[in-house]
Amino acid sequence: MAPPPAGGSPHPYIPATESDRARMLDRVGVADIGALFADLPAAMVDPAIDLPGALTEPELIALLGERAAENADPERPNFLGAGAYRHAIPAITSHLTAPAYTPYQPEISQGTLQTAFEYQSVVCDLTGMDVSNTGLYDGASATAEACLLAARATKRKAVALLEPIHPGTADVVRTYARGAGLRVDVVRSGDAASSEHACLVVQQPDFLGAIVDLEPLAEALHAADALLVTMADPFALGLLRAPGDAGADIVTGEGRDLAGPPHFGGPSLGLFAARSVFLRQMPGRIVGRTRELHPPASNGDEPRTGYVLTLQAREQFIRRERATSNVSTAQSLIALAFTITTQALGPRGLREAAELSYQRAHDAARRIAALDGYEIPERGPWFSEFLVRGPIPAAELAAALRARGIGPGLDVSARQEPEAQQAVLFAITEATPDAHVDELVAALADIGGEA
Repeated sequence: MAPPPAGGSPHPYIPATESDRARMLDRVGVADIGALFADLPAAMVDPAIDLPGALTEPELIALLGERAAENADPERPNFLGAGAYRHAIPAITSHLTAPAYTPYQPEISQGTLQTAFEYQSVVCDLTGMDVSNTGLYDGASATAEACLLAARATKRKAVALLEPIHPGTADVVRTYARGAGLRVDVVRSGDAASSEHACLVVQQPDFLGAIVDLEPLAEALHAADALLVTMADPFALGLLRAPGDAGADIVTGEGRDLAGPPHFGGPSLGLFAARSVFLRQMPGRIVGRTRELHPPASNGDEPRTGYVLTLQAREQFIRRERATSNVSTAQSLIALAFTITTQALGPRGLREAAELSYQRAHDAARRIAALDGYEIPERGPWFSEFLVRGPIPAAELAAALRARGIGPGLDVSARQEPEAQQAVLFAITEATPDAHVDELVAALADIGGEA
């Protein structure tokens, strides 16, 4: 590389030259850069930092290995769910999402737009809705956006959340509602939603694993000119009735679990689908498909298909003061992985995986219920999460399982539902090995024998 010109930058990628700096210092009337910090105590300008010396690369690798070894073995039996689940993700998902590419000019990147369009199609098929956006931050924020949409559509200033609902989702809805001036009411029966409410938010399956009958809720809400918002598990929808077919107006959900394993809770993917009447009120971005009006002769006069971002006037970079949301990015990579997984499985494969989760969870529950001192609180039909009440308090039961190298479910004994008292919420999916279930049942029997 040629040396920099006299008086030029000491490095070709550092634009401020010595002469540039001299002119700037002269403009502000100081002799050197140090004078800019003269008002600060000397001990703060260049403090002594008590840190060990830098490590060599082999030493750093060894240290990181030691730190990683302190973590629990990811392959140990683990039955924690409560919103984040481990599923069997096809190898093709990680393979196809590995190449890195960032399209700064959307219409030029037709492949990226087409995958987003396919994602929207998959979400509509799963939810029974007319239209989907390209994804939001996570399931909780998508649900909060649904509440804002419902408030705009109905001109009402209150929303209702049906318990049991994920507490994290409820907190996010409250945060969004505070800024919008909405009241959030938590109700324990669908009948408690009144004509004051813009919508009722229902988790499907609910936070404690039960399957909710959506149709009577939808009928009652529509009679009151309110909307039904369903936060659905997309994996469970492989087996359950689509919320749209049961009368839901807006469907949200967390798509991360069909894109890859949980990573400290993220990155996430918020599903958002709605009936076509709400198309122009939807948050986020929507990809549309069109065809040429005047195809070139070079293409045999055949019109080519093109994918474009549509209805962008709803977004804040076009009409900030009238935007339907302030979502400036889409979880495109996670949405791509979600699309690949669902397309690789297909409707039949997703249904078979959901059925396997259902069967394994119910088989495990029957085995646990047969143990002395244990019961499975009755909550009606459920999918793949269930409550377990044992011979000792829930916190002690969870601690005893951890001491045996088993990740327990979530202690939900602090909740108000009667069935949750002194209970632990266990999750079992199609990715849970039979051997892990055997270990769990044996450990619970051992704990019961010691009680």
